[in-house]
Amino acid sequence: MTNEATVPGWQPLKGVRVLELAQIMAGPVAGLMLADLGADVVKVEKFPGGDDARGFNSKGAHDMPPNFEVLNRGKRSVAINLKTDEGRESLRRMVAQADVLTENFRPGTLEGLGLGVKQLLEINPRLIYCSVSGYGSRGPLAERGGFDLILQAFCGLISVTGEPGRPPVKPGVSIADVNAGILAAMGVLGAYVHVLRTGQGQHVETSLLQASMQQLYWYAALFFSGGTVPERLGTAHPVTAPYQTFRCADGEIAIGGANESNWLRLCEVLGHPEWRTDPRFASGRDRLDHREALKECIDAALAGQTRAHWEATLSAAGVPAGPVQSVAEALSHPQARAMDIVVDAQTVDGGSRPMIGLPMHFSGRNAPATTPAPRLGQHTGEVLAEFGFTEAEIRELLARRCALQAGQ
Repeated sequence: MTNEATVPGWQPLKGVRVLELAQIMAGPVAGLMLADLGADVVKVEKFPGGDDARGFNSKGAHDMPPNFEVLNRGKRSVAINLKTDEGRESLRRMVAQADVLTENFRPGTLEGLGLGVKQLLEINPRLIYCSVSGYGSRGPLAERGGFDLILQAFCGLISVTGEPGRPPVKPGVSIADVNAGILAAMGVLGAYVHVLRTGQGQHVETSLLQASMQQLYWYAALFFSGGTVPERLGTAHPVTAPYQTFRCADGEIAIGGANESNWLRLCEVLGHPEWRTDPRFASGRDRLDHREALKECIDAALAGQTRAHWEATLSAAGVPAGPVQSVAEALSHPQARAMDIVVDAQTVDGGSRPMIGLPMHFSGRNAPATTPAPRLGQHTGEVLAEFGFTEAEIRELLARRCALQAGQ
């Protein structure tokens, strides 16, 4: 019997129809992951303008922002005016045949249009309706909108990022948005298994708040167990040392000497076996209490050689270590290609460009969607026809500006 997971191009969600009403980042991350697993993801976009990310300032070579392109490859675009009765009815007809709908409007917005979860589950009881919001759908802040920056601040992530004694800084990446998208995709997959078993649809919910607070596992443990309010530690770790970046002759290197065996190896590799019996560093608790002094010792030991030297030497000794690379260095490293996290995807002008791929494998393989990110309304007529709309109905929707076809 053939194991499908070992066949090139294996896509477990092939045939699953997803309507993506979400925009900008969190929702599109979920849609991208579902597309990379084989789902047919159709962006249902407003017009003019479409997904707000289309209007961001950074334009690519073909007048499409790279930030939009990287999150929407492998999808198709239908432009529908949901402010019209005909537009809303068109979406309802599509929902009747869809498996999943994703959205990231403020709670209550789609209900006001007659497109809320209860209303659409009446049309399609098997529908998985996935909502991503700022603060969630209940509680005192449920009606607030939210962005990645705002929720990182609200949830404490910014408060613990930066150097001791200096103002907090925002982490350099969109932690809340990306993690919310991953959680949404995970929720959809769980709900899909439920649908296959029971035939009953589900309302999957996550939020930027939940996606941000999930990052606080260890900080929350410190707070809930002893009332400790975490402070900024730079690159250091709140519960173990040495576990941070250190200075070499030509840059920084991250070293994980956290557990006892790695600590003992580190002492040997750096030529300081006496650290083992130094009362400041004798135990994990001691090393944590004297983290600053330990960093000074390790910085001094590393100062005479390059990052490359120490990466090779430490790795050969079994001590986890890696250089602090720029984004360019990381994306260009052969390991990124080897693990298919950087893949070549098509662009709308017929060319190709490296983009972030599917960050997982199935029995050693994956098959990310590499068709180009769509122009606004590029597939309106094509998709509506697939959902059973007649040519006359499509012409009428286009003529009445209830739908838009790119190029017309």
